[in-house]
Amino acid sequence: MYYYFTQTPVGTALLIGDGKVLTGLHWKVFKRAPLVNAGWVENREVFNEVLIQLDEYFAGKRQVFNLVYKATGTPFQMRVWQELDKIPFGVRSSYQAIATTVGSPKAVRAVGTAVGSNPISIFIPCHRVLTSAGKLGGYAGGLPGKMHLLALEGINFRV
Repeated sequence: MYYYFTQTPVGTALLIGDGKVLTGLHWKVFKRAPLVNAGWVENREVFNEVLIQLDEYFAGKRQVFNLVYKATGTPFQMRVWQELDKIPFGVRSSYQAIATTVGSPKAVRAVGTAVGSNPISIFIPCHRVLTSAGKLGGYAGGLPGKMHLLALEGINFRV
């Protein structure tokens, strides 16, 4: 397994992958971010394409990512993350809308937990999910980071 810490305009991110597939983009400030395993190898080069696309995104030059990534989780988490992956650049969704789409309209809190457990931040765009009232909710990278990402994409929100 490979890893690399990168600085972004919204904070330090830990990239994790096997050399071909990105399996994690975790914010260093997140209390449940994985710790680097002693057997992992630090290697910037295996993440070159990831870093290029992140730079393009933050520069406002990329709206769609073209990477191979794979998230692993429970069947419910996977359904939620698949719905997150469908939210286009500049569009917001809500926890309630996702709960309804995955067939569990009363499971709004469970959806929130799944969204908060997203292992591939930005690429699986959990930052585009707000409350039904358009408020921020939470974000593993911190609310200032979420506000920055929403502003970058032109998504309106309430604090």
